[in-house]
Amino acid sequence: MSEKTKTQKKSWFKGLQAEFRKIIWPDRKTLAKQTTAVVAVSVVLGALIAVIDAILRYGIDLLVK
Repeated sequence: MSEKTKTQKKSWFKGLQAEFRKIIWPDRKTLAKQTTAVVAVSVVLGALIAVIDAILRYGIDLLVK
């Protein structure tokens, strides 16, 4: 491995480390709120897709028979 490659890797890892220091991690309360929102939206969208699927299946069955 050349000296240039080693220097590039060290530089890359230093940059990565600097970026990780910039991350602002959410507190427990914010994390709980966001998790609840994601789960709620996922459940609502899943139910909506299931209803649309059932309606389309019923309509296609009606046309085929």
